Amino acid sequence: MRISQTSVPGAYLVTPDQLTDQRGNFYEAMRADVFERALGRPFVPQQINYSTSRRHTLRGIHSVTLPPGQAKYVTCVRGALRDIVVDLRVGSPTFGRHAVHELDAGSGRSVFVPEGVGHGFLTLTDDTCICYVLSSMHVPGTQIDIDPLDPDLALPWGFATPPLMSEKDAGASSVAEAAAQGLLASWQETHPRIQPSL
Repeated sequence: MRISQTSVPGAYLVTPDQLTDQRGNFYEAMRADVFERALGRPFVPQQINYSTSRRHTLRGIHSVTLPPGQAKYVTCVRGALRDIVVDLRVGSPTFGRHAVHELDAGSGRSVFVPEGVGHGFLTLTDDTCICYVLSSMHVPGTQIDIDPLDPDLALPWGFATPPLMSEKDAGASSVAEAAAQGLLASWQETHPRIQPSL
């Protein structure tokens, strides 16, 4: 398992080493001791979610208020998607910056999204399925929705025609509006949680 820091502090790309033979392949999608050594803190799953989407579906940008906060370990288990994480932590040296990765079922790559960082994706195939392993359970009223097309973020989704989006995502607040409403976590609140011990 190879774990590499992304351009968003505390967000990691995890690439498994696969064992392949005539039957197929095998790999460890996540191993707590290796992952937590890189992370510098425990990651204890509290909830696992799946979503399936048609090709050209855009979901996000989503985060969770702090408290309760929510870290995500995101894997594409069927199909392929363009995954984007966005630093939404007010006062962060990389506030508003993003990291983009292609995730697909064949590679087994995963992305770890720390508390206070937003996440979204664009599906590249039909019947794409994504798995979220979450550090906290869903608490109604704590989700933060940020407009994935916010011109201030200028996220590189790479589509030529408008994607399929929910009404909630299409009507979401800009990052500036969410910050003005006090919805976003601060860098100081989240920074102690993401100190790596490499």
